[in-house]
Amino acid sequence: MVTHNLNQAIDIGNRLIMLHGGEIILDISGEEKKSLTITKLLDLFNNKKCEDFISDELALS
Repeated sequence: MVTHNLNQAIDIGNRLIMLHGGEIILDISGEEKKSLTITKLLDLFNNKKCEDFISDELALS
């Protein structure tokens, strides 16, 4: 199932894959997914975006 609804993404299925810029940036399953909240998911996403930004910034400098 593909959805942009974060509640559905967390509640339905046994695996959550998040894409950004056409690439997989998060792949969450098992106990980690069961304990996931929207706030935790957004924190993971934002932290991953910051990591990518820092890596890109270093590569381009």
